[in-house]
Amino acid sequence: MGLSFSIPCDPCINKIFYCLEKKVGYTRNLETNLVALETTIEDLKAKRDDLSRKVTREEDRGLQRLAEFQVWLNRVETVEQKVNHLLSFRDIELQRLSLCGFFSKNLRSSNRYGKKVFLMLREVEELKIRGFEVIVDQAKTPMVDERQLQPTIVGQETMLEKAWKHLMEDGVGIMGMYGMGGVGKTTLLIQINNKFSNDSCGFDFVIWVVVSKELHVKKIQDEIAKIIGLGGEEWTLKDGSQKAARLYNFLRKKRFVLFLDDIWEKVDLVEIGVPFPTIQNQCKVVFTTRSQDVCARMGAEKPMEVQCLADNDAFDLFQKKVGQTILRSDPGIPELARIVAKECCGLPLALNVIGETMSCKRTIQEWHHAIDVRNSYAAEFSGMEDNILSLLKYSYDSLTGDHVKLCLLYCSLFPEDDKISKEKLIEYWIGEGIIDGSEGIEKAERKGYDLIGSLVYASLLMDGVNDDGKGVVCMHDVVREMVLSITSDLGKQKEAFIVSAGAGLYEIPKIKNWNIVRKMSLMHNKIHYLTGSPECLVLTTLLLQSTELKVISSEFFMSMPNLAVLDLSLNGDLFELPEGISNLVSLQYLNLSWTGIRRLPKGLQELRKLIHLNLEETIQLQSIAGISRLHNLKVLKLDRFAIPWDLNTVKELEVLEHLEILTATIDRPRGLEKFFSSHRLMSCTRLLTIVYRNPESSGISLPATMKKLRYLSMCWCSISEIKMGRKCSLLSLVKVRIDFCKGLRELTFLMFAPNLRILDVDSVYELEDITVGTNLY
Repeated sequence: MGLSFSIPCDPCINKIFYCLEKKVGYTRNLETNLVALETTIEDLKAKRDDLSRKVTREEDRGLQRLAEFQVWLNRVETVEQKVNHLLSFRDIELQRLSLCGFFSKNLRSSNRYGKKVFLMLREVEELKIRGFEVIVDQAKTPMVDERQLQPTIVGQETMLEKAWKHLMEDGVGIMGMYGMGGVGKTTLLIQINNKFSNDSCGFDFVIWVVVSKELHVKKIQDEIAKIIGLGGEEWTLKDGSQKAARLYNFLRKKRFVLFLDDIWEKVDLVEIGVPFPTIQNQCKVVFTTRSQDVCARMGAEKPMEVQCLADNDAFDLFQKKVGQTILRSDPGIPELARIVAKECCGLPLALNVIGETMSCKRTIQEWHHAIDVRNSYAAEFSGMEDNILSLLKYSYDSLTGDHVKLCLLYCSLFPEDDKISKEKLIEYWIGEGIIDGSEGIEKAERKGYDLIGSLVYASLLMDGVNDDGKGVVCMHDVVREMVLSITSDLGKQKEAFIVSAGAGLYEIPKIKNWNIVRKMSLMHNKIHYLTGSPECLVLTTLLLQSTELKVISSEFFMSMPNLAVLDLSLNGDLFELPEGISNLVSLQYLNLSWTGIRRLPKGLQELRKLIHLNLEETIQLQSIAGISRLHNLKVLKLDRFAIPWDLNTVKELEVLEHLEILTATIDRPRGLEKFFSSHRLMSCTRLLTIVYRNPESSGISLPATMKKLRYLSMCWCSISEIKMGRKCSLLSLVKVRIDFCKGLRELTFLMFAPNLRILDVDSVYELEDITVGTNLY
């Protein structure tokens, strides 16, 4: 009879042995996993290419790719980049191993690398085995984007009926509407567009594109692609001719209406990729322009002139803008109102703007004064359109306070028809000192939004939102012309405001007298080099974003002692700043986001007045050492920047005693722990993005001190829950975005965010419970 022994083993010891065996396995199997990773990623890429070719063929037949397939494609692109990065360290890591992977010269590094390879192999395999029974579907006719109209429209009913009837005729493929600026061409076009929202009339697509004075074919192509569903990563990689071919192959099988608003020259439909409208394809192209000659060049056989309003209609519109309360406040006002309305020459824009201006004038003396002032302006202007500018200038002069006027002038620095971010405008205004930020940035921001409201109410700006739902304003062409005439002192000092935004420049304009230049906007150009040392003693704003900048000479900033606002963002090939930036002793706003800078300039600490620094998306930045010397810094934006959050980073930022607003991205669990441990940084965090993979994490606990947090984003996190700290309340939180988070089952923490308005959840497949307040829209 044999003997048997039973040796008890502590479960903790078993767990230790299991962990050790797992870690050794990462290194022991490293070479095998690397080979498997290479093979599997190649298989995945082949599958992606095959499916992409198939879906492209189907789209050319008029079908539409499924959103689920597009998400898979995007994940493949992301994973491919990460795999390539991992494999670039392959040889170095393999050379560290010995004895079949049981030993390493740097065990910690080899284990960490092996674990990444193992996890990545698993993810690639998951993507590879993902099957698709269907990748395309019948393209649904999209809802027409009903566009916002002014609340008061008078006198266009007959013109609208006539335009609609003409457009619907079988023989009409191209219809042009022309007239002077501010006459209501865009308003009429919007009304035609909105009629299709009630009845598509058999059209597959109704497309709206704003063209503007500077014609950009790529912009038009991108707008059309976005509307018809051809946008995405694959689209952005195409050149102009490829985009044109793609659009043509898709649209030639469709029946569409294309609205082109505000064109100043012939738009080549072939170059864009738009099939020419014919009786056979029953497509339509409708455009607005100031020039009848452009109508002829576009091939519009019977262009329609949009004329000014008749006297009765004009006075009717003016009365509605002024209001009956004002008109009845004095018996003499109605007659004076007719005189003022008549001077507007039936132009709807002038009637709207002047009507708003006069809507607070309650005495007959104020109305007489308005007429006197208007007559004095007439000597400075000549011609019909200039006459209108003089009317608008009266509205400008009627604005309360010089700071309101300065805010309006600032809007002219942006390209024509640009959707100007309210947030960025206010940042500029605070940086310039137009709005006082000494009593707190949030208070200054509220003042900024109030100023914007004043300008919108005065009909000098138009309110709106962009594709992300963020607030924007636009300026009518004619209002912009009036503002630019004011900035140049009615043409006497044309170089005071240099506005060449989006003008296709390859170098800085030739300036006769730099000493009078107060503001310069060269955004959206192709100026690779900034050289020389212009003597700009009164220059306060310099906007150079998206100019394809590569090099700034060391002496360029030498003679700009009053520069307060400098925007160098969106220049990816700008890798360093000159030390001469230290000469900008008055600088308060510096935007370096989306640049390629690798280190902060040595002279940065000399910018003692700097209150706003934007380093978002500076993915090549290697260090922020020295940032603690910017003692007056109030706003620091670090969302999606490259520096890891560690104890040194936290200490560097905690020194900034005046910091009020911080945005940040955390990509490591330990970094998040260090970040959350700082009550100082938590108290001023407005935006937080968390991006990391940590399969062993049970959850994330949001601290109680995040009282200013407005935007929270979590991507690619492996967590089971988002917990709340003790006594935590997220009163300021308005937007939450959660993407590709594995293991996350519930979002009950949102109960503590009573003012949440937007919740965006994508690819969180294990989510079971969402509990939110009632303010979502």
